[in-house]
Amino acid sequence: MQGYAKGIFPMAEHRDDPEIFWVDPQRRGVMPLDGFHASRSLRRAMRQTHLEVSVDQDFAGVVDGCADRADTWINAEIRSLYITLHERGQAHSLEIWDGSNLVGGVYGVTLGAAFFGESMFSRRSNASKIALACLVDRLLEGGFQLFDTQFVTEHLASLGGIEVSRALYHRALKQALAGEAHFNAPPLRAPQEVVQRMTQRS
Repeated sequence: MQGYAKGIFPMAEHRDDPEIFWVDPQRRGVMPLDGFHASRSLRRAMRQTHLEVSVDQDFAGVVDGCADRADTWINAEIRSLYITLHERGQAHSLEIWDGSNLVGGVYGVTLGAAFFGESMFSRRSNASKIALACLVDRLLEGGFQLFDTQFVTEHLASLGGIEVSRALYHRALKQALAGEAHFNAPPLRAPQEVVQRMTQRS
């Protein structure tokens, strides 16, 4: 956790590399909690979806889903470390289910009023987007100030993710670490409720 407090995060070169290194990028990805962008089609999909949401019900399954790709930085040691953090209440997952099948999710680490997003995955259309929308709603309700996404992919940019300078990120991190937030306190909301709250906020 000391690494996160210093603004760095761990990665491995690939799945089979036993080494872990720490990253402190010059340009940092963040998701402004008041700037999440849900397109008209995503809002419609959330209103009509049969997918269900849970929190901390299958943390290991979400990590494994995120690692289940040809190119991944999640090696065995990183998997073990995050599961240990989850058991300590310092890492959390949000899952998307199609019946009994885990089809999407996102996981990350909490410290103060900061949420450090690690990875997400999707096995159904819009599953990762719905996961992020529900996560942002949860972070807002829990009192979080910073949602760190590490980098900004095209996918995250389409949802409102932005890049900030290292200096700006560290200022925001310092402020968030001095705050207090609660990941498990807010009520769990279905995607239909989340999109309704988005409409009320906009």
